[in-house]
Amino acid sequence: MILTVTPNPALDYTVALDEPLDSGAVVRTSGARVDAGGKGINVSQYLRALGSETAASGFLGDPFGRVLADELDDAGLETAFVTVDESTRLNQTILAPDGEYKINQDGPRVSERAVEDLLARVRELAPPSLVVGGSLPPGVRAADVDRLAAAGDWATTVDVGGEMLAELESEYALCKPNREELAAATGMATASVDDCIAAAEALRETGYERVIASLGGDGAVLVGPRGAFVADALDVDVVDTVGAGDSLLAGVLAAYDDGADDATALAQGVAVSSRVVGVAGTSVPDLDEIAAVRDDVRVRRH
Repeated sequence: MILTVTPNPALDYTVALDEPLDSGAVVRTSGARVDAGGKGINVSQYLRALGSETAASGFLGDPFGRVLADELDDAGLETAFVTVDESTRLNQTILAPDGEYKINQDGPRVSERAVEDLLARVRELAPPSLVVGGSLPPGVRAADVDRLAAAGDWATTVDVGGEMLAELESEYALCKPNREELAAATGMATASVDDCIAAAEALRETGYERVIASLGGDGAVLVGPRGAFVADALDVDVVDTVGAGDSLLAGVLAAYDDGADDATALAQGVAVSSRVVGVAGTSVPDLDEIAAVRDDVRVRRH
């Protein structure tokens, strides 16, 4: 089982307007979209679609936390969240004719007691694989992520910002930065694929057994004990890149869960991501035939 932890989940509220925003004016709309958001949650959603056993955890607080939990329950996703006193954040996106506006909250303040409760919850579930993804809410530190990684005999994956990757001190099975996060974590150039491989090799030396970097149109790289692998991006029509990195990670983890080697896992990650960028938002596409898409991904040893 792969347990994901989203320390700072969000209820994502998206509304599309027919008129531009104007100070003091009331703009009306007929509908809105509400989604359960957060890196770990997204990874669990994709893992479930790939047939992997998974559960989602983290911190939730009412009233928005209750709505988010109901969304996940309706989707059939197993959850094991810890309750906090303050409300889960509401992230708002306004799609207007003159541009896109985003308002993201910092998230609830999490007490030390709640952090201890999360550690106890993870120990109780004792998953073979643990994923910690996304930003940290007030009251949670990088040291708490290290505590999660060291609290039991599980392989821990992190998908966090570059600065935090540099700050973490425990041993990790895998991390998944994008190009910008890889540069922030290492202070190295990431302009070319070769640059990214060199930076990933340097990051590996700081406590990550494997580094998988998503590189947008340049595909993805995986650097691990058996060397470096490069996967080319597939030529697909891109509708939305939201969820591309989360789906890449889910594809890789699902492949490892099935016993795949590094090259196959990387190919599957790129294949899943190529399907996800073809739909809007974090909607989960049909992934039943992903093996056929995976066979189309070109992977080479560097």
